[in-house]
Amino acid sequence: MSWLNQSPHLAGRAAQYATTEDFRRLFLEQIDNLYQLSLLLTADQSKAEQCFVDGLQEALDSNNIFRDWAGSWAKVVIIKNAIRVIQPRQWELSSGLTLSKRNEIADDESSALGPLLALGNFERFVFVMTVLETYSDHDCAVLLDCSLAEVRNGRTRALEQIGHSVSAHSFAMPATMSVGREN
Repeated sequence: MSWLNQSPHLAGRAAQYATTEDFRRLFLEQIDNLYQLSLLLTADQSKAEQCFVDGLQEALDSNNIFRDWAGSWAKVVIIKNAIRVIQPRQWELSSGLTLSKRNEIADDESSALGPLLALGNFERFVFVMTVLETYSDHDCAVLLDCSLAEVRNGRTRALEQIGHSVSAHSFAMPATMSVGREN
């Protein structure tokens, strides 16, 4: 009989924490979402895979995460590993992905992701974290080790670049189509 079974108080307390099996199950059930998060942050398949695997290992090694927080913690470890690998900095002049690199990642849905993947590293991280993952500006600044102003400016630049990219690729309505006119 284990010592946890001998003490109901300790057994109940231990049951509050996520186990290795909980994290294995979570990463298996959320593999698409967690890998997509990693890919959006890194904009590189091999780095995304590395961040995913490293995130899984870090989660498996965690023994003090509440079971109810395991899903949030899994995202945090993915984000922290992507930050470690990419090291996005506000002051670097990064142009994001080249068209050929973007095409390597591309699939049928990629045209919508192209403008996001083309962002500079810092802007892409800020956009993904604050807009897509809805992290607060404060939490984003803490994770990226930057100021709140840098996060806000990075998000503004990202939104402007995505907006310009989308408007530049918009399709004009053919002249043969009439809008709002009845014949």
